[in-house]
Amino acid sequence: MVEIVVAIPTFKRPKALARLLAALEKLDTEDKLIVVVADNDATGRGGYDLCRSLGADYRWPLDPVIAEDRGIAQVRNVLVARALAYSGAQYVAMIDDDEWPSPEWLRELVRVQAKTGADVVEGSILFEGAHGHAASFDGVSDMRRPTGPVAMLEGAGNILITRACLEKLTAPWFDPAFALSGGEDRDFFARVEASGGHFAWTDEGLAYTEVPERRQSLAWLFRRAYSIGNSEMHIFLKYRPSLAARACEYAKVTIAIFVAPLAGLVLALAPGRAADAWRRFFRNAGKLAALIGVRTQHYAVPHGD
Repeated sequence: MVEIVVAIPTFKRPKALARLLAALEKLDTEDKLIVVVADNDATGRGGYDLCRSLGADYRWPLDPVIAEDRGIAQVRNVLVARALAYSGAQYVAMIDDDEWPSPEWLRELVRVQAKTGADVVEGSILFEGAHGHAASFDGVSDMRRPTGPVAMLEGAGNILITRACLEKLTAPWFDPAFALSGGEDRDFFARVEASGGHFAWTDEGLAYTEVPERRQSLAWLFRRAYSIGNSEMHIFLKYRPSLAARACEYAKVTIAIFVAPLAGLVLALAPGRAADAWRRFFRNAGKLAALIGVRTQHYAVPHGD
């Protein structure tokens, strides 16, 4: 039996958080759990108040805190600091407030970490309700890979981090520069990799999330693609790539900016393929914007309730 802190960032989504907390009570595990919820709404405190109302009736010790400084990176840093304060905790499992786990979720994350020795393990996320062209877009399409070691991870929505990994890095673990843009998780993984860390994936450590209709419009999907591209380029530039690497990346962006719209027009009679071409255009447009210093603010507003 090991001690695990389940760390949940939340911001103005009390209904979704309540669903997640209910699902955590159904986990099939013999490990010792502590659930830490960091509410990034310092004024409304909806998530914090929800946790306080559950009190001693909740299955696991529930430790709500307020993350005063606004931003997804900041709230993740509050969670890590709080988790490390539990001296017996060997792992930190992060799951987003708009997700909910399968009963086997945590057991499978721990099993794969023990088998592979990975510093960070990510579990698959299935998106419910996505349809049509939306089902193939970043941010609303299923995230799945075969179980086992992988070169890099995709996001911090469903991950298990070892205590040793976090203690090896210096605070802040998640770069506050990505507070409202997103990309703080991919930057964190880049830091773990640079420190000699390794990654693994578990397809059995499943989490689920819903895709509301407003996140399936082309306007939202293209904004999301732009935001992802923007944060990717900021991460790329942060680590001072070589001139050759820069030239290669800039060439790929330039080609995509010119070729993707042409492909979108040519494929107009095939809406799915045309939408994918425009997705590539907006993703690379976000990268181009990053080159001139523009930074998106995808997390400036909540996405859900």
